[in-house]
Amino acid sequence: MKIADYKATLSFSNGQPGIEMPVYKGSIGPDVIDIRKLYGQTGMFTYDPGFLSTASCQSAITYIDGDKGELLYRGHPIEQLATQCDFLETCHLLLYGELPNAQKKTEFTSLVTNHTMVHEQMQFFLRGFRRDAHPMAVLTGLIGGLSAFYHDSTDINNAAHREIAAIRLIAKLPTLVAMAFKYSIGQPFMYPKNDLNYAGNFLRMMFGNPCEEYKVNPVLERALDRIFILHADHEQNASTSTVRLCGSSGTNPFAAIAAGVACLWGPAHGGANEACLNMLEDIQKMGGVAKVGEFMSQVKDKNSNVKLMGFGHRVYKNYDPRAKLMQETCNEVLLELGLENDPLFKLAKALEKIALEDDYFVSRKLYPNVDFYSGIVQRAIGIPVNLFTGIFALARTVGWIAQLNEMIGDPEYKIGRPRQLFTGAERREVLALNKR
Repeated sequence: MKIADYKATLSFSNGQPGIEMPVYKGSIGPDVIDIRKLYGQTGMFTYDPGFLSTASCQSAITYIDGDKGELLYRGHPIEQLATQCDFLETCHLLLYGELPNAQKKTEFTSLVTNHTMVHEQMQFFLRGFRRDAHPMAVLTGLIGGLSAFYHDSTDINNAAHREIAAIRLIAKLPTLVAMAFKYSIGQPFMYPKNDLNYAGNFLRMMFGNPCEEYKVNPVLERALDRIFILHADHEQNASTSTVRLCGSSGTNPFAAIAAGVACLWGPAHGGANEACLNMLEDIQKMGGVAKVGEFMSQVKDKNSNVKLMGFGHRVYKNYDPRAKLMQETCNEVLLELGLENDPLFKLAKALEKIALEDDYFVSRKLYPNVDFYSGIVQRAIGIPVNLFTGIFALARTVGWIAQLNEMIGDPEYKIGRPRQLFTGAERREVLALNKR
């Protein structure tokens, strides 16, 4: 049990005696009031819908300062990681706490590379889905099903099991996502190739075919690698909290990650970039760039119910630090592919310009967020809109695993059990059927 840095006193206006509660300071960020003994001492719960003012755990992995627009992985700024490291170095950092040196990077990369293939029977499991199934439905099933194929790494309380499950998940997610895509379009699966890097291998499995050699475009490879880094972890968001809550029951790592994938599927979470591209396509059908002003007027009208997707963020009250990095990548990809004049991308640029200059959006800090740019990049690369959230899940898997491992290693961790403010009927008797 931590020693309190200082104490807070809770007083009541109904004459009930006040109580003291310990307060802890983190290394950075807000202090937290320890309310664990509140119910035992007062018979009361706290009320915090959505847990927006509740620290559910202590963590040393990722820190966000929404007011400053700052994101740190293990203390390292996202801007430096995205420009100086690759995704597997970032994975090593999140899992083990430090960036690897040259030798450890080689060893870790080799370990992941040697686990990229999936059990051959997984393809028969995949073939049980309809070809028009949403990729996130398919991925939820495939990832949960991994526990049926890899029995030797399903004990979440065994550190060695968690270690190999972590490597397997990081290694196999690109293969599974690519398989889900190939299945949906009726093309043969492409096996991983060990002489390619993580992002390049994924591009080949997605867009290559057995008839010809696939040449990886280094600009697209770097773009995808950056998308993976920027989405690798994001503190205690909905899907990460889901993974922790699921894992707290002692379930296997594959099931816990599958639960995270299911939560990420929601349009308010991982589906935001999919919703953003759908919005752009809707504006395009209305008349494209010529209709942007009209659309933005509808966004400002409180009675219109028209929402601007891909702008603003739940946590960042300033510019999303990932958005600037993704904006650079977006411009590089569009230039490389000669898509600067593509109607949909011109429309996106027109939206971006208004949001960055119009007082209505600037005063409300509704800046373009990472979803806005990553959706544009993925569409340019050729990734279908309904697979955007699958790419997000692929990238976020390492963060989920790091958070899960941290929770299991925390001596204070218990199975999650939120409480409630009950507003239903009080005790009442069941009447006989003929008297109801």
